[in-house]
Amino acid sequence: MTRNLCISAIDGQTGFLIAELLLKEGKFAKQINSITGLALNPSNPKCKELESLGAKIVPHHPGRERQMVKTLKEVGCDTICVIPPAHKDKVDITIELCEAAKKAGVQNVLLISAAGCDYAERDKQPRLREFIDIENIVLSSKGDPSVELGHSPCVIRAGFYAENLLLYTQQAQLEGTLPLPIGENHKFAPVALGDIAHVAAHVLAGKGKHGFDDRHRGQMMVVTGPMLCAGKELAEAASQAVGQKMEFENISEREAKRVLHAQADIDDSEKEYLLEYYSLVREGKTNYVATTAFHDVTGEQPTQPSEFFRMYSHELRPKKKVKTDNSA
Repeated sequence: MTRNLCISAIDGQTGFLIAELLLKEGKFAKQINSITGLALNPSNPKCKELESLGAKIVPHHPGRERQMVKTLKEVGCDTICVIPPAHKDKVDITIELCEAAKKAGVQNVLLISAAGCDYAERDKQPRLREFIDIENIVLSSKGDPSVELGHSPCVIRAGFYAENLLLYTQQAQLEGTLPLPIGENHKFAPVALGDIAHVAAHVLAGKGKHGFDDRHRGQMMVVTGPMLCAGKELAEAASQAVGQKMEFENISEREAKRVLHAQADIDDSEKEYLLEYYSLVREGKTNYVATTAFHDVTGEQPTQPSEFFRMYSHELRPKKKVKTDNSA
């Protein structure tokens, strides 16, 4: 059984990590015949690195569905990992890709969605709610016997990426603070991006008589981090990692927006997504942990907050203030 895989948004961090894991780790690599990466920005250094590992990079030009159908057929794609890109037209781009996959006869589809999208309200958290619309497109194919795409679907609802907490490293380094607009008491369970990539790699490499491994096929997997954390608990975990005291600062949404716009080099739609997720935390809709799928799929335990912060301790460790001599 062949496994010719296409991964969308491979120039983004999620797509890159999934592809890198599949290409470099033997237990996955031996199950994959080929990997084609669909890139909105094929000149991204991540694409060059993946090419050196054996992936084929193809430019993804939204608005050219016919060309995408041709591309998927030419590479013999039988499995697609759909990752909604960090782009203001995320929904349109993703829906178009799914339609192209249907017409190309792709059999297996893994969608990387977002935990919390089912709790989001369309008028208050529209960027989060978009993932429900995307899920509907993917899952509706299951009931259509005329297309292959619905034959073997899987959805991973990824929790809030812990890496997003690193967008505030300037405050961590200069002030020893972790500023987040999440309120004082409500909690959430940030998940390491590497853990999501690990689950995705198992699904994409797994095989069964109907496409994906029967343990994964048709599953809606919600994957969060292993520990519910309020702001103070996140700061404590960061303190353990850097070996210096870190303090949580509960900031307003307005201040969070200002900091993100000033410091974060990410698409505006992603900034909106982050602020919406923080609003879910404040509303108490993220007070849960979902680790069963991670354990069942990988056989391992997800990354603890203290372990995560330890991996990035050099970015968080407060900078020493330079003394100045004001004498005449």
